[in-house]
Amino acid sequence: MNQTLAYIQSQLDGIYPPDEARELAFWVMEETTGLSRAAISARKDTQNISNIEIILSRLRKKEPIQYIFGHTLWFGLDLLVNSHTLIPRPETAELVELILQTMPKDAPLSVLDIGTGTGAIALALKSKRPNCEVSALDFSEAIINTAAANAQRNGNLQIHFLQLDIMKAERANLGVFDIIVSNPPYVCESEKGSMDSNVLDYEPASALFVPDTDPLRFYRQIASLKLGRNIFFEINSRFGTQVAQLLAEYGYSDITIKNDMYGKQRMVSGRIEI
Repeated sequence: MNQTLAYIQSQLDGIYPPDEARELAFWVMEETTGLSRAAISARKDTQNISNIEIILSRLRKKEPIQYIFGHTLWFGLDLLVNSHTLIPRPETAELVELILQTMPKDAPLSVLDIGTGTGAIALALKSKRPNCEVSALDFSEAIINTAAANAQRNGNLQIHFLQLDIMKAERANLGVFDIIVSNPPYVCESEKGSMDSNVLDYEPASALFVPDTDPLRFYRQIASLKLGRNIFFEINSRFGTQVAQLLAEYGYSDITIKNDMYGKQRMVSGRIEI
């Protein structure tokens, strides 16, 4: 193993599990040298990385490596991430796959991504269905600027971005779409105690947490607006049945709860005649 790689891993052992420490060590090497993992593994020399101690210091504080380097690879996209945006998760990629499975490949459908963050969902759908008209909204100018930068960064994908707080939105301001998708805040405040510090200390709370007294507030608002004929949600695994019931109360049919790769309820979909 490359000596520098071994050094990085040794500095992270005991803070991260061994497999994760090794993965982070490779990630640091790939980012700082521009070499592939195979090339790094094949080299035996010590490679000097000028800012390695700064990187290691941040990693030892459990800062996500995606924030340290300012970007992440997800669903074939290279996405800028920062303190305003969540780091896209594998479960969200499963939500995108579910939507793509239901979308005719050649139909020019209209899509609205609510709470777009990095723009991950909107950009992934547009990259796979370029003939669709994709819009995305979020409440913050800083978030929208990040998402717009990601659209340019990934082949100048044409997305209509809108700065709007969905909790204050009215249907008349948005229109009706073929598909609505949202991965809104869904972690209850009471769940903080079971979460890792790399999430709690660095990722934006506004994109994560909802009050225990009203954990479905975003789902209720989005469903009540009836903005799309087909709706797709990422959900807290504790509330699959409740979200499905909420959609039924607002007149949605063909409601389905889907599990993620870990066997947890993670997606709810439905449709409505508008």
